[in-house]
Amino acid sequence: MLKKRDLHDSHTLYELLTHPDVFPFVRHKADSYEEFLFITKQTIEAEEHGELISRTILDEWGAPIGTINLFDIEDNAGFLGTWLGKEYHGKGYNSPAKEAFFQELFYEMGIETVFMRIRKVNIRSIRAAEKLPYCIKANETKPSIYQQLNANGEIYDLYEIPKDLYTFHFLRNGSMQTDTSHLLEA
Repeated sequence: MLKKRDLHDSHTLYELLTHPDVFPFVRHKADSYEEFLFITKQTIEAEEHGELISRTILDEWGAPIGTINLFDIEDNAGFLGTWLGKEYHGKGYNSPAKEAFFQELFYEMGIETVFMRIRKVNIRSIRAAEKLPYCIKANETKPSIYQQLNANGEIYDLYEIPKDLYTFHFLRNGSMQTDTSHLLEA
C-alpha cells in the first residue's frame, strides 16, 4: 500500500533510514531527524512542481516502512529510488509496492519509462530488479544514459522498465488470473 508523502511519517521513516544496511543506498541521506524533515518538505514541494513523484510504502497495518520515488523526471521518464527499513527486507513488500507505483506512474501520471540505476555492489537490489519480468538491463541498449551515470567509473548498472512491456506483463498476468478463476467457477 502506498500514500503520498506526509510529514507525520518522518520520525518513523528516519529511524528506519538510519540502519547501516539501508542508509548507504538511500539517495537523499539525512544525518539528523531535522535534516530528514527538511528533505521531506523539499520532496513534497518538488512533487507539487512536477520534478518528482514520491510515496510512502505502508505495511498491512498502515505503518510507514519505506519510500518509493521517481526522480529526475524528463520527457515522461525518470529514475526509480526505493528503500525499505531493514526489518522489512525479504518479507514481500518490495514487489507489491513497485506494482502499485508503476500502475500509478504509467496509467495515471503519463510516465512512459522508468529507469533504475543500481550500484554494482548492491546485490540485493540487482536481484530484485532481475526478478521483475518487465525489467530490462539497459547498459548496452541505452549507452548514453549508462555512460552519463558512470562518468566517474563503473559504479552503476542501468535497468529500464518501459510502459509497453509492463502493460504486456500486466495484461498477460491479469488474463491468466481471470482464466484460472473462471476454471475454478465452472
